[in-house]
Amino acid sequence: MKGWGAQIEERFDGVERIAVLRGGGLGDLLFALPAIDALAAAYPGAEIELLGTPLHRALLEGRPGPVTRVEILPRAKGVYGDVDDPLAIELFRDHMRTDGIDLACQLHGGGRFSNPFLLSLGARHTVGTRTEDAAPLERSLPYRYYQHEVFRWLETVALAGAASLGHEPRVEVRETERLGALDLLGAGPEPLVVVHPGATDPRRRWPAERFAEIAGRCAGEGLRVVVVGDGTDAAAGEAIAAGAGAGDAVVSLAGRLSLGELAGLLAVADVFVGNDSGPRHLAQAVGTATVGLFWFGNLVNGGPMTRARQRVHLSFTTHCPVCGRDVTQVGWVAERCEHDPSFLTGIDVDAVYDDVRDLAVTATRALLPGRR
Repeated sequence: MKGWGAQIEERFDGVERIAVLRGGGLGDLLFALPAIDALAAAYPGAEIELLGTPLHRALLEGRPGPVTRVEILPRAKGVYGDVDDPLAIELFRDHMRTDGIDLACQLHGGGRFSNPFLLSLGARHTVGTRTEDAAPLERSLPYRYYQHEVFRWLETVALAGAASLGHEPRVEVRETERLGALDLLGAGPEPLVVVHPGATDPRRRWPAERFAEIAGRCAGEGLRVVVVGDGTDAAAGEAIAAGAGAGDAVVSLAGRLSLGELAGLLAVADVFVGNDSGPRHLAQAVGTATVGLFWFGNLVNGGPMTRARQRVHLSFTTHCPVCGRDVTQVGWVAERCEHDPSFLTGIDVDAVYDDVRDLAVTATRALLPGRR
């Protein structure tokens, strides 16, 4: 059966319990949500357990959606962490095997480590992706690095007969989270611009002083700016707030928000500007306009697919600025060098600000229903 472009295989019979393996960060989880939605529609009534991380549980627990529960992965090389915890792995396997898994889906990566881990759970049926050296599952797709993650996982669950319902990740924000964000912000000017200067990989970070310039320009036009991030972004957040030279019009909450509070703040914001990161993906998923700063290779795998409210600015760096090594080759093809310069220095401040201002002006004309 053919649908949106993927080959939709026959559904499996008698599926009542589905396990979805998806480690990684916040963005990694969000990329898998459309595939999980497809599974829920293909197997109505089945319980869907996400085999994920504490961060994933913090976002999904108690939130409306197709995931029944989040089971925290044990430390297992290539699945969750860089080293194995044999006892924790064995206890996890025993726990997952207790009631039996009907369908296990590997939405994690190339499968060198994750496919044997998935197979060890004893599911009746397995689907996923694999490199040439990875263990085969019952139904597998070849893993090629440069493919958008959302479509990679939609194509994967199509192996289990799950047709796409849409390609945009969506996260429902609770009213308490919205109201909490408004209380946290207090009275102030609108529109609200949220800045996020962080990224797990230092090479994906735009220089903090450029974010400070964006924040200062926004404040100069009467906009309110809040800097967000985790604890590792706190110093950059304070530097941006100070460097903007705008007093209380630019403040940093980096390192001070729970994940639920971040979701609420992003939901009431009018524009998000930041690097390719989990908060950028979350901002889009809760319905906020974004201006994202991407290395071009990351855009292929994780960039937004529309442009009316999701703008992108690209760096086309192909070689490390320090040693000259080709940075377009990944993982098993060529190990990355040890250098961590920003790949985004070629992105122009004026161009980024033009998009931020354009989206902010649009927000002042008509705030979207349900956001404020």
